Amino acid sequence: MNEQRPLATPDNGDSGGRLAENIMHFARVLRAAGLPIGPGRVLNAINAVRTVGIGDRGDFYWTLHAVFINRRDQRELFDQAFHIFWRNPRILERMMAMALPTIRVPGMEEDELSRRVAEALGAGREPGQAEADDDEPPEEIVIDAAMTWSDRELLQSKDFEKMSAEEIARARAIIARMHLPIMVVPTRRFRPNPHGQRIDMRGTLRKSLRSGGRDIPLARRSRRWRHPPLVILCDISGSMSRYSRMLLHFMHVLTNDRDRVHTFLFGTRLTNITRHLRNRDIDLALDKITGAVEDWSGGTRIGSCLMEFNRIWSRRVLAQGAVVMLITDGLDREEGDHLEAAIERLHKSCRRLVWLNPLLRYEGFEPKSQGIKTIMPHVDEFRPVHNLNSLIELAAALGRPRQQRVQGAGKWREMVK
Repeated sequence: MNEQRPLATPDNGDSGGRLAENIMHFARVLRAAGLPIGPGRVLNAINAVRTVGIGDRGDFYWTLHAVFINRRDQRELFDQAFHIFWRNPRILERMMAMALPTIRVPGMEEDELSRRVAEALGAGREPGQAEADDDEPPEEIVIDAAMTWSDRELLQSKDFEKMSAEEIARARAIIARMHLPIMVVPTRRFRPNPHGQRIDMRGTLRKSLRSGGRDIPLARRSRRWRHPPLVILCDISGSMSRYSRMLLHFMHVLTNDRDRVHTFLFGTRLTNITRHLRNRDIDLALDKITGAVEDWSGGTRIGSCLMEFNRIWSRRVLAQGAVVMLITDGLDREEGDHLEAAIERLHKSCRRLVWLNPLLRYEGFEPKSQGIKTIMPHVDEFRPVHNLNSLIELAAALGRPRQQRVQGAGKWREMVK
């Protein structure tokens, strides 16, 4: 942060201001937005600010950042809350008076602010309550609930990016109860089965020795069936960060629900997080992942990361016909360099390659990016992944036999051609 202008702290009307009290209120805002901040951190923040001082806005920002933030996925919420809370002395009152899901502040960037920050700043104020100096009476809003969906159905169809903090918590609880019924496939091994269609010659000879060869009872066997390995390659670049955080909970459920699940995150480099996701505690697993991943919310080098996966990991995790889920929007910083060869080899090395792309949530989506055009011809299915319904449909699709699946990438291949 390079800004050097003086700090504007919210006050309560007195000339001296109450910095410690304002820091406490700011901590409450962050806690309401979903950050795990307790009284101990508030006291540490007050002591740190007293030590550093408030003469420089940048020093004040990074002092609070160092105390309150310990995970990369919390930085965006902190940055938005800081610029709203500390920019204008009366910005908190203005934010409380607004009942809109998104908020724009004059003089700030035109980017849409996080709804979680808006709700946290508006906590404690009734939705219809306005400022005291507002002469116009508040507009009465009447909502007709007839023929509407239930809260659960509405939550399942809501985009992850537009969810509030409470809705995100409810969505995570639903994801924690999900089950992905991947179909079973035949293996090369057999098991004893008295009703099997194959004769087990070794077992038959072994049984005949027990009677000295007088009787030759036939032993039968049948083929073993089991779930194929599941490999997940998830993009954690800046354009995918909001979705990848929710999908990490989905990956955690899959890893603890079955064996042979391997998960990799990639942005500008490839990181294997399978061992971290095997921890039963999701919070502890996410903390370990945050410490292991160094390129969160950065650029994207899909081609280089897939080449590294093919070179180092493909022989280890793609054995026995693995199913691969590639989660990315296809926006490659390298503009397709090395991507053609890497995605082609990945497709040939697995049983099925399913591409999950949040951009499919738009009705007018067209494969115009070079990365998308390169990946498209080498995938078996192309599905959206932006809400709970998309995850439920994914589970149903992967649970069906191969010949009954919908080839979602067919029409997009025609557009690429």
